[in-house]
Amino acid sequence: MSSQKPLRTEAESCFFVGEDKHGQWAGQTRFCLSPGNSRCPRMSTRAPPDDSLLETTFAMLDTAFGSADCMGRSEGDANRQISDLKFKLAKSEQEITALEQNVIRLESQVSRYKQAAENAEKIEDELKAEKRKLQRELRSALDKTEELEVSNGHLVKRLEKMKANRSVLLSQQ
Repeated sequence: MSSQKPLRTEAESCFFVGEDKHGQWAGQTRFCLSPGNSRCPRMSTRAPPDDSLLETTFAMLDTAFGSADCMGRSEGDANRQISDLKFKLAKSEQEITALEQNVIRLESQVSRYKQAAENAEKIEDELKAEKRKLQRELRSALDKTEELEVSNGHLVKRLEKMKANRSVLLSQQ
C-alpha cells in the first residue's frame, strides 16, 4: 500500500448533515469540501479552502465515517443506521407515552387510595368517639342498675320488717 491518501471524488467531497428527505435544511451543519460542487451552492461563490483545512476535514471525516474507499458502503450503512435509529426513536417515544400514561393512571390511583384512606380514618375517628360515648352510657347504666339493686334490697328488707310488724300486731289483737 502506498502512503498517499486516495483521491476523493466529487460525491465524497461534499458531506451534508441535517438535510431532511425533501432537501430542506433542518438547521444543522453542512460541510462542503469542493468549491465547484453543484450540490454545495454556498461553497461555489467562496474562495477555495486552505489545503491544510481540507486535509484536516478529510481526516476527521475518515475517522468518523471510515476511509474514502468505504464511503459508498458507509452511506448505505449510515442510511440503515438512520432507519434503525428512527425506528428506535419511534419505539422509545411510544414507550415514553405508555410510561407517561402509566404514571398518570398510577397517580390518579394513588389519589383515590389517599382519599379512601382519609375517609377511612375519618370514619375510624367517628367510630372511636361513638364507642367512647356508648361506653360512658354503659357505665352510667350499670351504675344506675347497681344503685337500683341496692335500693331494691333496702326496700325488700323494709317490706319484710313491715310484714313482720304487721303479723306481730295482728297476733296481738
